[in-house]
Amino acid sequence: MTNILKTLVLALCISCLFNCKNAKKENTEPTKKQWVNLLSRNDLNDWVIKIKGQEVGVNYKNTFKVENGILKVNYDEYDDIFDRTFGHIYYKKPFSNYKFRMDYRFVGKQLGDGEAWANRNSGIMIHCEDPKEIGLDQNFPVSIEVQLLGGNGTDERYTANLCTPGTHVEIDGELKKQHCIDSSSKTYHGEQWVNIEIEVRNDSIIKHFINGEKVMEYSKPQFGGKVDYNEEKWAAKKGQPLKGGYISLQSESHPVEFKNIEILEL
Repeated sequence: MTNILKTLVLALCISCLFNCKNAKKENTEPTKKQWVNLLSRNDLNDWVIKIKGQEVGVNYKNTFKVENGILKVNYDEYDDIFDRTFGHIYYKKPFSNYKFRMDYRFVGKQLGDGEAWANRNSGIMIHCEDPKEIGLDQNFPVSIEVQLLGGNGTDERYTANLCTPGTHVEIDGELKKQHCIDSSSKTYHGEQWVNIEIEVRNDSIIKHFINGEKVMEYSKPQFGGKVDYNEEKWAAKKGQPLKGGYISLQSESHPVEFKNIEILEL
């Protein structure tokens, strides 16, 4: 074998070894993070229900149900009486850094004794306290609320607003202590589906998007404000950063539907 041929064979062997090593590396590298459907099982087995006045896990009067991939908040068994039985359904595990998205719409009519402010009103509660630790008669979890509002057919009514049960945030470097702050969204009347996405960065930046448009941004979520249960516990946490928690969806007396519920951990 000539020296030139030997050189070519050696070069070919080295090339084969290099390519095999790269192929093995590609096969063992973790896949890119992907959006996960939180309703993929088409049931409530991955969710925890807590309704005011009921023990954790009790789906009072079948308030929450899943049909054909749609999570429905319905009051078919309520006989038009809500009696302030505010409810929340929590995904089973907490999150800290993520993007969350879904479609929602308001349907039908509010229960007869529902609060005026609760008409076509629901919400996504992020950085929630553990549902297993919520008081039996506690109205709302300590959390950051991404408030969802539907138009009343006449007036402007923004959605993806910010509400803060037991919490505070900063906007443009200023600590905000008011309970609710309007977003810059449009108003969505009727029973149309609306897409919402939330980007959550631990205790840093949080952004709300409606149909792909950013409508709200704030930072430094922290404990603070009045809580209607275990007040001493929450008072001791005042000013501490809120780094993560559960995600829940609300029941506030108006029927609402959610679909395409997905999360992307960052």
